[in-house]
Amino acid sequence: MNRRSTQGAMSPRPGEPVVLRRFTQDDSVEGLTRLLHRAYSDHVAAGRVFFASYQSVQDTANRLRKGECWIALIGTELVGTVTLAAPYEAPERYPAPAGAGSFWQLAVAPSQRGTGLGQRLLALAEARVTALGSAQVAIDTSAEATELLGWYRRRGYVPVGTWRWDVTNYESVVLLKDLAAA
Repeated sequence: MNRRSTQGAMSPRPGEPVVLRRFTQDDSVEGLTRLLHRAYSDHVAAGRVFFASYQSVQDTANRLRKGECWIALIGTELVGTVTLAAPYEAPERYPAPAGAGSFWQLAVAPSQRGTGLGQRLLALAEARVTALGSAQVAIDTSAEATELLGWYRRRGYVPVGTWRWDVTNYESVVLLKDLAAA
């Protein structure tokens, strides 16, 4: 994948709109990986090592192949992303119902925090999971990320179990939302 629009080399102009679109083969996996590292750096500073905070470019490419990746751009600057799948192929014994969708790598550039972009990416992920045929969405995040857990709970996500990934240093809370009821 080449380095067309997701380099982030230029700063957006004030008032320029955020555009949400699918990631394409012309976009930069390297630029996406850099965004993920920046977006998750606060978690690392708090001692929570999310996989997205250190994954390699190859890891990013592998994760992209598992679902639809959407990106948020202001001009040519990559400022957000989310990847989703429905149904989600969860690991055996993962505490989520069969047929549920999921999303991962929901990330917002530090410069865009507090602008509502995270909510827009979340709404997009939920709409796409529904469009792909899943009535529920299951996600997980660090049990220690209380602010993030609260953010999801305020948006209708309910804890349904725990999970331990071998690429993180924490126990995850698995959250579920019934999209049909939302």
